[in-house]
Amino acid sequence: MPSFDEVLKEAGEFGRYQKRVFFLLCQTGITFSFLFVGVVFLGHAPEHYWCRIPGAAELSERCGWTLEEEQNYTVPAPNLENRFSSGQCERFDIEWNNTSVSCVNPLSHFTNRSLGNVALTPCQDGWVYKQSHSTIISEYNLVCANAWMLDLTQAVLNMGFLTGAFTLGYAADRYGRIHVYLYSCLGVGLCGLVVAFAPNFYVFLIFRFLQGVFGKGTWMTAYVIVTEIVGSDQRRIVGIVIQMFFTLGIMILPGIAYLVPTWQGIQLAITLPNFLFLLYYWAVPESPRWLLTRKKGEKALNIMHTIAKHNGKYLSPYYSEITVTDEEVSNPSFLDLVRTPHMRKYTLILMYAWFTSALIYQGLVMRLGIIGGNLYLDFFISGAVELPAALLILLTIDRIGRRLPFAISNIVAGVACLITAFLPEVSKVKVAGKRSNKIPPIYDLSLKALSETSLFSHQEFGFHLITALKSSGEDGLSCVTKDTPKYFF
Repeated sequence: MPSFDEVLKEAGEFGRYQKRVFFLLCQTGITFSFLFVGVVFLGHAPEHYWCRIPGAAELSERCGWTLEEEQNYTVPAPNLENRFSSGQCERFDIEWNNTSVSCVNPLSHFTNRSLGNVALTPCQDGWVYKQSHSTIISEYNLVCANAWMLDLTQAVLNMGFLTGAFTLGYAADRYGRIHVYLYSCLGVGLCGLVVAFAPNFYVFLIFRFLQGVFGKGTWMTAYVIVTEIVGSDQRRIVGIVIQMFFTLGIMILPGIAYLVPTWQGIQLAITLPNFLFLLYYWAVPESPRWLLTRKKGEKALNIMHTIAKHNGKYLSPYYSEITVTDEEVSNPSFLDLVRTPHMRKYTLILMYAWFTSALIYQGLVMRLGIIGGNLYLDFFISGAVELPAALLILLTIDRIGRRLPFAISNIVAGVACLITAFLPEVSKVKVAGKRSNKIPPIYDLSLKALSETSLFSHQEFGFHLITALKSSGEDGLSCVTKDTPKYFF
């Protein structure tokens, strides 16, 4: 009886059928990148807002003021009487509903000196935004004392990634790759719709967490399927190219955000494509390798016949069963990844590499949304510079090995981050985008190393574990705010 690798070689290790499935599943990388870094545009800080003042709206209506005039007449001027106040988090403690207030100059009964002595009080009645639904910040008043809640939205999403890595990773091992993938696509789509129309911030947080859970499920299972239906020599290519589609999504996202003026529109634009993936039910098969580990050899053989037919190959009709080793059928556990000294060393190195890479990579991306400048162009550039890094890996990984590029990528990324910390702020955005291309090679090389240092049955479990550590790194990064010192990244 032939082994699975022997049957796969006869059916075609990377033929037309696998290329079609591979291309379809690569689209998941685009939508997952939307979810991964979308907060940069969903939570972009509005430029013009100020305290909502009780009575000011009625006065503005009575006087026929424009929104700009209402701001000029009622909001404290910066550096008023040696007191700094932008009017965004504080307001004059004045009763504006006084009928004697003049429409021409409502502060005329105060001299500049006495106005400087007027008490300022924190905003207690909300805020006024020139563009009220442009971001989630203006939608849920995530400013001033509530500014930390924006970071909470990303922390909740990353916590969802962490949860999904364990729960849906286990489900994919137990119930099948394609089933978990399809249910995850449905889940991330439905949760994304609820997020777009959440009636309050708490509902928004709950379903953003669930969106992270299901989003992680789509990304993990898509990666595992494409690596399990191709030959061992082709896993290097598919493992790196699928990461390139993630980069492609980062390049597409600023275009979507530029064309769509509201955060709800952006949320719908990056969510709805997930429903199209449900059509993969008729286009993407279950992983034949997984079927074999579950002793469903007949189904696996039928899929192999289909693959051979579409690849223009001929699979012997005498194949009635495909052999599988006991090691491949065994249920993996965490102990298998640390049982021997070599596996323990590899596991700890990869866990540390993914944790630190996720921390720095998302830090660079989120920093783009804090510094300012042309956010759309800077974000596009930060994605575009990743492509040469991925191509460089494809060209060199078989020539000079894995360890040297892995070490060089870490060293160059670390040095670039240190140098950037001492550059002028005006140059920081451009360099941040350029140094970010040193991080993706660490992801790609870690995945390649994982696939080559573990048994097939442990590869899936190891991938879930390593990506879970990656999510925990992203979760720790979510505490970064505009007040974080620039040398932190």
